[in-house]
Amino acid sequence: MEKTAFRASRKDTLLTRRYIEGLIAEGKHVIIYQDRVLKVDPFIKYHPGGEKPIKHMVGRDATDEINALHSEEARQRMSSYQIGRIEGLWINFLPPIQGGKFRAYTEETCLSDEDSTNQESSVRQRKSTGTTLTDHPQAKPAFLDARTREEIIFDTAKYPSLDTASQQEIKRKYRELNERIKAEGLYDCNYSCYFVECCRYTLFAGLSYMFLRMGWWATSAFFLGCFWHQLVFTAHDAGHMGITHNFHVDTVIGMLIADYLGGLSLGWWKRSHNVHHIVTNEPEHDPDIEHIPFFAISHRFLTSLRSTYYDRIMTFDAPARFLLKFQNYSYYPIMMLARFNLYVLSWEYLLKGQAPKRGPAWWHVWFELVGQVFSGPGLATTIPDASSRIIFLLVSHIVSSPLHVQITLSHFAMSTADLGVGESFAQKMLRTTMDVDCPTWLDFFHGGLQFQAIHHLYPRIPRHNLRRTQKFVIEFCRDTGIPYAIFTFYDGNKEVISHLGEVAKQVRLMEECRKSISEAGVFSDHH
Repeated sequence: MEKTAFRASRKDTLLTRRYIEGLIAEGKHVIIYQDRVLKVDPFIKYHPGGEKPIKHMVGRDATDEINALHSEEARQRMSSYQIGRIEGLWINFLPPIQGGKFRAYTEETCLSDEDSTNQESSVRQRKSTGTTLTDHPQAKPAFLDARTREEIIFDTAKYPSLDTASQQEIKRKYRELNERIKAEGLYDCNYSCYFVECCRYTLFAGLSYMFLRMGWWATSAFFLGCFWHQLVFTAHDAGHMGITHNFHVDTVIGMLIADYLGGLSLGWWKRSHNVHHIVTNEPEHDPDIEHIPFFAISHRFLTSLRSTYYDRIMTFDAPARFLLKFQNYSYYPIMMLARFNLYVLSWEYLLKGQAPKRGPAWWHVWFELVGQVFSGPGLATTIPDASSRIIFLLVSHIVSSPLHVQITLSHFAMSTADLGVGESFAQKMLRTTMDVDCPTWLDFFHGGLQFQAIHHLYPRIPRHNLRRTQKFVIEFCRDTGIPYAIFTFYDGNKEVISHLGEVAKQVRLMEECRKSISEAGVFSDHH
């Protein structure tokens, strides 16, 4: 009993900001959750969503992110990693993975908390001028830095103030809204909706099989594409534990759908998607917008940024310079074939040891590998000749491509500006994500996930309830002054194509400048 009391008293020890900085300088993974200081090093390798989401929260108050993405059971388990408490308002550090620098804690060199805060201000100042610590060290045209400053000025004028009092008020109202949503039962899954969807899945699968037996390869492929397109929505709910709210049950449902029926890895998707929800639309960190050399949704990709997710330089090389000039024209053709890239990423995840090897998800990789083998060779042996197989492959993948368009348009035209570590989670999600407006009867086509902004605010709400949640979010936006971005599917596509065209124009401008410099024979101090 005395040992238990001693442990409890240690957990309640007040820790200074300077001491926490010292722990992070030693390589410890320390985050703040509800005024508690958690050192999660023993858990990070067991985290089913991978290490990267945790690394992006080091030194930050991760209360809203943790509440949004984790079940109550998971949140309760976090208390075992508590090493102390903080008192008063916490000012976020810039995490090491994002370039933050931390000083060791010693009696001789211990500085005040104010000095630590000033260091963070200096880092944010460098980021606001476009000279981020993660940039590849190379000279770049001055207009790119000017463009970065313009975007930051535009966003700071359009969105609520980044001062501490304003952002704390947004946090408070966001958490109050979550309680209202809970009281409305919007976290509860509507299983009758899944019954209707299962009937639709069965219909598409049955039609695909019937026409396959008849030798109508293209028609069979069309319905298979419809089957895949619809199934992804349920796999998405399962990945967010939005069906049964049980980690193991929902994960098995997701793997059966994604791996066994779709040939995609749910584990890869969760590893990538969790990071996307934490660092949405950040060019250096969000894998969902890192598509060099095919797409660049921000001028910052034209400076060869380093991806913290892929741990490599996204080189703005000759292929990128050529392809990006036409990206607003190549967008739809590439989206038609995007599923092939997902196969590559899935196998890379499964074969390169990126899946959890310990913890509750240790067995998932083996279950997924069996699913990949199960889903692979069947159709190839059923269809008799190569040309028919190619037709079947292309038609089935093109039919399922509207999903890729829908998901990308929710982010591609939205802000990629970095407003610093003081921006609240709720404001950042609404600033970087748009919703798609459509009539209720079309919800089945979009899967309910046309409400991406709402989904990013509350990822564990089942997608069938997102439309009902919309009215609460609109009230929240009016109350806080945060703009709520919503476009029709047609207008959203126009926004994306226009945005891609703007970046393509910048690429062409850089190419013209490079040619002019080359023709003039001026090489020094230019790249």
